[in-house]
Amino acid sequence: MIRIGLVGLGFMGRTHLETYLRLEKEGQPIQVVAICDINPAKWEGQATAGNFDTKSESIDFSRFAKYTDMAEMLEKEELDAVDLCLPTYLHKDMSVLALNRGKHVMCEKPMAMNAAECSEMVEAADQNGKLLMIGQCLRFWPAYVYLKEQVDSGKLGKVRGAYFFRGGGTPDWAEWLTQKDKSGGALLDMHVHDIDTVNWLFGMPKAVSCLALNAVEGSGYDIVSTHYAYEDGKVINAQVDWTLQGDFGFDMTYRVNFEKGNIVFQNGTVKVNPSDGPGFEAELSENFGYYYEMKYFLEAITNGTPVDKAPPLSTKGSIEIAEAEIASADRQGAWIELSSR
Repeated sequence: MIRIGLVGLGFMGRTHLETYLRLEKEGQPIQVVAICDINPAKWEGQATAGNFDTKSESIDFSRFAKYTDMAEMLEKEELDAVDLCLPTYLHKDMSVLALNRGKHVMCEKPMAMNAAECSEMVEAADQNGKLLMIGQCLRFWPAYVYLKEQVDSGKLGKVRGAYFFRGGGTPDWAEWLTQKDKSGGALLDMHVHDIDTVNWLFGMPKAVSCLALNAVEGSGYDIVSTHYAYEDGKVINAQVDWTLQGDFGFDMTYRVNFEKGNIVFQNGTVKVNPSDGPGFEAELSENFGYYYEMKYFLEAITNGTPVDKAPPLSTKGSIEIAEAEIASADRQGAWIELSSR
């Protein structure tokens, strides 16, 4: 039985909690035994909104031990794993604390505020022999997993170009999200999804050029467009904008052009357009990536296997790319080279 302590009960914490309860019902040998949040109101399920409707269901919160301090939870509860759904600036300290107490850690994205903090997290995991996995959920999201399979298989030939976008209204469900020193702005909080996708699909770029704008007072870069340079010359761009107010809602999309066709993800549908035949819609699971991500993490604990689909050194690499993008944006789009791996 894997005993889990969940820390942070905002939108993402609530999403993780519901997923654990679903996995428990499906027969996974797991149990959420404790929850922790500095706001006791969230102990009763008063979570904030987010970008997705995760089909929230009623939860009996009386079944969990409740804490406002993670250190106290670690001291009093017999836990195997800790799930951290906290503001980004807390990721490093809380991950290292849990790892040093001998717990496996699932930590929400982005991994940390910078690569130096990521290194501390990786070192703590290695020293304690525990799993550390970062919730870069697109590595498990059906539409992106399908794209990864097509890129790796070579069925449509080599990738010639790709475009990734996500955006929506400025987040107003948590003040820290628009505070640069706590979230890193849209570039680090939201754009990191597509940074990680580019890294996962194509590996580390040799250089990046980023144009970005700070539009929300006190925030980091809120509107971002980045080009990624690769040795083979493919044209890769990713954009984010979380200042799309009014009735825009939320959107994430990609368009990838191969030698023998293209794949477009839009409005929840993946359309494959081969150059030599009719297009078709890919068959995808209706489950969110969170489900597959957390199931994978728990199975890795159970089986004693590494988290090869989202290894911490790889997600650290995504933060290195983000740091290079920030440096480029600070210099009005100057090309910033990244060290090769």
